[in-house]
Amino acid sequence: MKLLTLNCHSWQEDNQLEKLNIIVNDIIEKQYDIVALQEVNQLIKSKTVEGNVKEDNFAFLLMNKINDISDKKYTMHYEKTHVSYDVYEEGIAILTKHEVKKVESFLISKIDDFSIWKTRRIIKITLMIDGEEIDFYSCHLGWWNDDEEPFKEQFDKLYNTIDNSKLTFLMGDFNNNAFVRGEGYDYMLSKGLFDTFNLAKSKDEGITVKGKIDGWSKNKNDLRLDLILVNKEIDVKSSYVIFNGTNKEVVSDHFGVFVEI
Repeated sequence: MKLLTLNCHSWQEDNQLEKLNIIVNDIIEKQYDIVALQEVNQLIKSKTVEGNVKEDNFAFLLMNKINDISDKKYTMHYEKTHVSYDVYEEGIAILTKHEVKKVESFLISKIDDFSIWKTRRIIKITLMIDGEEIDFYSCHLGWWNDDEEPFKEQFDKLYNTIDNSKLTFLMGDFNNNAFVRGEGYDYMLSKGLFDTFNLAKSKDEGITVKGKIDGWSKNKNDLRLDLILVNKEIDVKSSYVIFNGTNKEVVSDHFGVFVEI
């Protein structure tokens, strides 16, 4: 099973359509079972296609391009979370080629106001893979030291939605550096979750952010913010950063994480 998570920073990138095609080609090449995306943007003024998805929704365009080229057909599931940069609706999404049994979304922030950028929602899908129901989340959380929206409270709400009778993967941008002790990363693992990076038999350094980006304006360090966590200690073949300029071209201010189970 192949998993990809990427904060795609969509419609904020130079040469955005070229970068969209890089992601499309990689998905077709690797045939990921699950692609979890964060910062999936669409213009507020754009035409609605279906439900809360608009015609320029970044994940919707990815899905359509993949399905136009590939024999394997993907479905896309999206939840919008808040207004971004005054002109976008930002959200999270999951693409999959497997049978979808259920789709849910959850508010995890105290703030529940679409106009406020700290509003956070999570999307969860239940898939049937080789006869087993497995849950997958696309996650984009806040910061450990945010007095208004503390990470711990958001994560507790997220964790309380997990059905531990099922294999469950939490994928996304957790906005907590895994290289820092005693904060959000350690708190998540203290709940009994496992980092697929730590379980992987083969891996790189895991760095997904270098230098200053939105939300980390004073950063001068290498960060590991983007993670794939799992609720059971499983065999993980490999964990590699992708779209970092070494393993495929850079497509976002975050690099992606590719894990093979």
